[in-house]
Amino acid sequence: MLEATLHKGFPGRAESAAFHLDLQFTAATGVTVLFGPSGSGKTLTLDLIAGFTQADSGRVVLDGEVLYDSRARVNLPARSRRTGYVFQNYALFPHLTLRENLEFAARQRPGGPSTGEMLERFRLSEVAGRRPSQLSGGQRQRGSIARSLIGQPRLLLLDEPARGLDSGLRQELYSVLAGLTTPVLLVTHDLDEGYALGAQMLVMREGHVIQTGVPRAIAERPATAEVARLLGTYNVLPGPNGQWRCIEYRHVEARPREGELREGEFAATLAHSYEHTGGERLEFAGGLLVDRAPGPLAEHWAVRFPPERLRLLR
Repeated sequence: MLEATLHKGFPGRAESAAFHLDLQFTAATGVTVLFGPSGSGKTLTLDLIAGFTQADSGRVVLDGEVLYDSRARVNLPARSRRTGYVFQNYALFPHLTLRENLEFAARQRPGGPSTGEMLERFRLSEVAGRRPSQLSGGQRQRGSIARSLIGQPRLLLLDEPARGLDSGLRQELYSVLAGLTTPVLLVTHDLDEGYALGAQMLVMREGHVIQTGVPRAIAERPATAEVARLLGTYNVLPGPNGQWRCIEYRHVEARPREGELREGEFAATLAHSYEHTGGERLEFAGGLLVDRAPGPLAEHWAVRFPPERLRLLR
């Protein structure tokens, strides 16, 4: 179990705005996803937990051990925290073979699984004698995770683990992560990846957690207009009394306009259309988006929001 309260600020400068990270969360067994746009503080959160960066104040407790406590003046060095960290660039030693990379990590904390076991587990035995530059992206990624786990971490930190991988390699990686028993804190801005892997998701924006829950539950019921916008699957619309409403792209009804508008419909002008996730996405003037099965296109459309699909937001 990870319990974290973190505060970290960076002052504004001539060409950079001020930034303040201020969050509190817990993460148990399984994959906890940190989801949000670039610059929301996701990677900084991993760095603070790993001990690569020191918070201004706060507390980090892992399995009952205090790793950092500003009030008690506890700040364990990164090497003593037993957290495995897989960076975006994999960070394998380029001059060592894959086997030698794992053996180096195993020597730092003996008594864990053998190098041979880890190579076999991650289906890397046949490329163990290659250097990182001779491996595919998926092999380097699996090798980096294997090297982190051979050190018996209590927590695995993953920063955009599927970045740059094609769909087949992504599925391989997801299968590996699904079989882990080590708790995982995973950074991503890919919502589908959060759905595929997460037992819990923290939605972050500008250094704050703005919603927490099971990924699918958040997707089905965003708490605020801000969350709905970040999910990238909702049209966010003005509602009554200054509130907001949202409706998923796939639930908006749209048809090429022929004749008079029907009850509840309004006129819309098509701006763009393109293929999207096995179907078609229509973008209308004003930014309204609609996902639908491929069909005939026209310039002028009749659009309707089914009342039962509209959701009121805070």
